[in-house]
Amino acid sequence: MINRTAEKVLAIISAVFTVLGIISTVVMMVFYNFLKSDPMIQKEFEAEMLADPTINPEDLEWIYGMFNFLGGLIWLIVILLIISLILTIIGIVNIWKNKNPKLAGIMFIIAGVLAGIINLTSILLYIAGILCFTKKPPLTNENAYVDDGNGGTMRPL
Repeated sequence: MINRTAEKVLAIISAVFTVLGIISTVVMMVFYNFLKSDPMIQKEFEAEMLADPTINPEDLEWIYGMFNFLGGLIWLIVILLIISLILTIIGIVNIWKNKNPKLAGIMFIIAGVLAGIINLTSILLYIAGILCFTKKPPLTNENAYVDDGNGGTMRPL
């Protein structure tokens, strides 16, 4: 039986980081929606923007459109982080009793891509996924040498 402690630890740490990312992104989105929906802040922002002579009302509409796009992008990030967390949990369950390490490795790598191409969470998941694919069971005495049919012995790779 292969010891999968490193994969478990890396996956659990990345799951905790993903949960923290989900919580912080949702808090940011709530704060963003509060600022966007407050009429006093909206009027003050509009007055400040129109005070600049280089900005006209059409530019202000474009800025509001970008704010709406940003809100949708933040929700997309939350959804991707939730999917990444679910895949990480599925991977942890599959690796816990060494049930299916290949499936766990696939889940970890997909979860790493969904969590962000390059950040700490995804790097931990990539390492756990690669370990799931590369760890081999240790050689025991009964399978250390195999008869090659010519009277010699060969050790399997």
